[in-house]
Amino acid sequence: MACNHPPPCLLAFFFFAAIASAQLSSTFYSTSCPLAIQTIRQAVRAAVAKEARMGASLLRLHFHDCFVNATDVLDDHKQGCDGSVLLDDTPSFTGEKTAVPNNNSLRGFDVIDNIKSQVEAVCKQVVSCADILAVAARESVAALGGPPWTVQLGRRDATTASLDAANTEIPSPKSDLDDLISAYSKKGLSTTDMVALSGAHTIGQARCISFRDRIYNETSIDSSLATSRQSNCPSSGGGDDNLSPLDAVTCTLFDNFYFRNLVKKKGLLHSDQQLFGGGSTDSLVTTYSTNTARFFSDFAAAMVKMGNISPLTGTDGEVRLNCRKTN
Repeated sequence: MACNHPPPCLLAFFFFAAIASAQLSSTFYSTSCPLAIQTIRQAVRAAVAKEARMGASLLRLHFHDCFVNATDVLDDHKQGCDGSVLLDDTPSFTGEKTAVPNNNSLRGFDVIDNIKSQVEAVCKQVVSCADILAVAARESVAALGGPPWTVQLGRRDATTASLDAANTEIPSPKSDLDDLISAYSKKGLSTTDMVALSGAHTIGQARCISFRDRIYNETSIDSSLATSRQSNCPSSGGGDDNLSPLDAVTCTLFDNFYFRNLVKKKGLLHSDQQLFGGGSTDSLVTTYSTNTARFFSDFAAAMVKMGNISPLTGTDGEVRLNCRKTN
């Protein structure tokens, strides 16, 4: 469906997270691969120009990469923002691609492969796949009119993945507000971070299976939205993968229409509308719905914060030659 296109404790966690973050630097590749950022930017711009939806897909890849096991900073095998989401299955582990939140849903892997190839052509085995994801997310948002932010670099790639963690740690589109607040809090992210990051749903599309219950069974939804989405999402008999825009007004423009929609009960996912329905986040949603600058500022800050939680750095992990498999 198309859209319109108008002009071992909490203290330990923070201690170790701070140490890991301190090892990152926005200038990490300035000497070792000075063309890295430019190469990623050009490749992302080309991919988004070819298909605007790809911007949302690349942003989501980074989010799902960072959100899995980001709090488990003492586990040498699995950190946050480590490129583990890109790994294919192996005889020794099952990757994260077939996890319920990812299966038949995450996309853009071929674009990341292309970017990696271009980066490898200018500097061999220097830039990690995890860093490529982080920069690609920023460049995707920028390509669709969103805010810039400084990406800290120097992440290393994981040598394994966790299907179980991907199945349990990524918030569900059926989550209630308390569940969302809790899930983000476990990653060291505040309620403000959670609401701001949810604003990424101002771009991209969702599958029928993720919002079917909402459009047929919930009352906190605008009737015209429910009716229009039902035409492409049958209550039974298939259609699970049929797509609808998360923001039906400007689904390829990164703006604050997501929050404007929530105020009008036009959030497509249950988890979206939970942010505005008489709960503790109503006031922030209202603010974002009328103040794009505030949303952009908070979103950028939250992206930096999410990207800096306990990455693999130093001698941990590796820099993959192929983002889909370990060296």
